[in-house]
Amino acid sequence: MAPSRSSPRRRDRSSSAEDLRRRGPRREPKRRILVVCEGGVTEAGYFKDLRAAFRNPLVVVEIDDEGGVPKTLVERAAARKRDAERDAKSQRDEFLSYDEVWCVFDVDEHPHLPDARQQARDHGIRLAVSNPCFELWALLHFQDHTAYLERKDARRRLKRHLPHYEKALPFARLHTAYAEAVQRAQELERRRLDAGDPGGNPSTDVHKLTEQIREG
Repeated sequence: MAPSRSSPRRRDRSSSAEDLRRRGPRREPKRRILVVCEGGVTEAGYFKDLRAAFRNPLVVVEIDDEGGVPKTLVERAAARKRDAERDAKSQRDEFLSYDEVWCVFDVDEHPHLPDARQQARDHGIRLAVSNPCFELWALLHFQDHTAYLERKDARRRLKRHLPHYEKALPFARLHTAYAEAVQRAQELERRRLDAGDPGGNPSTDVHKLTEQIREG
């Protein structure tokens, strides 16, 4: 009698199981993120460039140029979130909804933010707020800064490093020092917390959003 042989199907199944063990656990899918910026090109242009640098096509960047206070910006972002959830449900496609929705704005033009923060909490919206302005985040790519800062001074200091800066940031110049900017922003956050003044001047939450985009 000829010696028995295991079936090809059984060998293939065993081989497939072994391959899966070698590959390790599957990586979780990237999160779909909506970033809503106040009117203007500086923030939106930066986040679009960052999306490309981190190769994260699931980041959607929108400019809200209708004007209004931060509370209004948050309300419009919440409406976009609801619309996406409705579309996902009606089309039975979870990919159409957003895992995270962020609003990006400055403090200097809108000194009263409690209403906006409460509105964001109510609707599950995250905030990337810079105090006094987004230029602080750009400045942290080049230097530390811990003293009180006004917008005009932030722009003046930034132009020492980027003489031709007006509205569009030269992303390549900034991105080489991205890790340093994150560390400096985190240090500012610790200083503000230690002083009992979270979100005070100077501070920025932009690094929290950029890290979400980087990690995907």
